[in-house]
Amino acid sequence: MNNVIIFPTDTVYGIGTKISDKEGIDLIYQIKKRPKDKPLAVLCANLKQIEDICYLTNDARVIINKFMPGPLTLILNAKDEIIKMTGLKTLGVRIPNLELAINILEENGPMFVTSVNESGQTSLDDYEIINNLYKDKVAKIYPKTKESSHLPSSVVDLTKCDIIVLRQGAITKEDILKCLGGHDESN
Repeated sequence: MNNVIIFPTDTVYGIGTKISDKEGIDLIYQIKKRPKDKPLAVLCANLKQIEDICYLTNDARVIINKFMPGPLTLILNAKDEIIKMTGLKTLGVRIPNLELAINILEENGPMFVTSVNESGQTSLDDYEIINNLYKDKVAKIYPKTKESSHLPSSVVDLTKCDIIVLRQGAITKEDILKCLGGHDESN
């Protein structure tokens, strides 16, 4: 049996597997019909899990402490052992603000996760629909314990000197700059 699971997060349902599970990762790409050059985000239960897989700058720590758990994905430089394991030099990491998701991540460690849908389609967020479509494709589907926001997370790249917003969500670049004291080296 595969180790791919579907579970609710604070934004939408996610389909995921442990970051070390190459077969599970391949299965996610296959199920979603997702191009292999589109990386998956990594959900973590806490700051420690992020520290285990990525290098953190002082700014990254400030942003994580201010906005996580929550709808923010940070692109960070991966640690050498993670690069060897995954082939990825950077990872998009996030701590979801939902107790069930945190419990799953505490049990499994950091997981590659993406929204439940066919690539390019609207994210699915209804348990019954997801269960009907995916019950034979994954190991387990968790029902919701709380309503999701349905909004995607903001995605912010912190791998360069400046802060680059790749996708605007609930958290703006201005919010991030404000928590860092208002400085932005890019302007």
